[in-house]
Amino acid sequence: MPVSVIVGMQWGDEGKGKIVDLLASAYDYIVRFNGGDNAGHTIKVGDKKFGLHLIPSGVFYPEKIKVIGNGVVINPDSLLKEINEVESAGFSLSNLFISDRAHVILSWHKLLDGIEDSKNEIGTTKRGIGPTYCDKAARTTAIRIVDLLDRQKLETRVNKILGLKKSLIKIYSGQDSDLNSAQIINSLFEFGQKIKQRVVNAPYLLNQAVKEKKNILLEGAQGTLLDIDHGTYPYVTSSNTVSGSASSGSGIPPTKINKIFGIIKAYTTRVGGGPFPTELSDEIGEKLRQKGGEFGTTTGRPRRCGWLDMVALKYTAMLNGTTDLVITKIDVLNGFDQLKVCVAYEIDGKKTTEFPSDIDSLASVKPIYKTFKGWIITNDEWEEAKQNKKIPEPCQQYVNFIKRELKAKVAILSYGPGREQTIIF
Repeated sequence: MPVSVIVGMQWGDEGKGKIVDLLASAYDYIVRFNGGDNAGHTIKVGDKKFGLHLIPSGVFYPEKIKVIGNGVVINPDSLLKEINEVESAGFSLSNLFISDRAHVILSWHKLLDGIEDSKNEIGTTKRGIGPTYCDKAARTTAIRIVDLLDRQKLETRVNKILGLKKSLIKIYSGQDSDLNSAQIINSLFEFGQKIKQRVVNAPYLLNQAVKEKKNILLEGAQGTLLDIDHGTYPYVTSSNTVSGSASSGSGIPPTKINKIFGIIKAYTTRVGGGPFPTELSDEIGEKLRQKGGEFGTTTGRPRRCGWLDMVALKYTAMLNGTTDLVITKIDVLNGFDQLKVCVAYEIDGKKTTEFPSDIDSLASVKPIYKTFKGWIITNDEWEEAKQNKKIPEPCQQYVNFIKRELKAKVAILSYGPGREQTIIF
């Protein structure tokens, strides 16, 4: 301690929201470091439930300082809506801050994203995430939070960019857009005025907290297999999702990071297109979907479901340098006669334990499975396991196998959506 990172080790939807909320009590700062409102973290305590998309998890701890880092792309409408929902539920967000270096999702980004998505099968959320990161890399066509605070600068930026974007929309869609410069400028400046008291030079804020030995939790969005460099490209997100991006997305140097929590769902899910070696397109896959409530927090789309993939997990554990494992939704596997875990791939007749970079190879994989005996664990037995920190067999065998294969300790086991449905080892 004091700086920890939490990342998903699959294709996202691993249950990071609950775990960040659970861990938040031990931290002074919770920092979101990547992605945008295409990510959804569901938080549930008692009868209160939120689907957070931009605000860092930990809203049930008003005293904690929450920071949206520079690596995040911000949809103004989504952020204001989310702030209003949380505050209307009675939770203070006076300690929510936003990096002045974070980039802004604009109306033309969402239009371009929708056009692009209609022409491919990647399956974006159409929220403008990809086009915003494209403009961030292009440098001359991007707008950051800091640009919203000076109206003259904002007008110059919007007027410089808008003509180009309208031309691109015309070329790609064959139709003229109704984007209006004055409306866009007024809306963005109004947003800037609403959040200006929250805008900070985040790297200075966070590194001062490091100097003061404050406990800081860096919260990642999506999962490692969606990383723009290391994921199943091109069926990935537009940002880096590995633990290393916690530094670039927050401004805290990697030498200050002490612990990396890797979140694993007890089985595997995926949203959208792309190869999925252990996918179950049968009644077992549907059973996992229904028992696990596998429908997207952001889009509501049904998630594809399959068995745990140890080849993929060894790869993501290596990329992240995972020190502590968190296994979620272990309760969803309750009642299956047997379970399978993929331990190797067969590609073109050859066995391998390496995760391929080529999606055609990954799509042609024949998974090699190890079979485990299923289990039935009652609610009372889970409560007893929570008290004595000993999991009933054969669930214990399943968890021990994951721990041995990934060479990291299991720090947390989640057996339900509630904060109290958790075993901390």
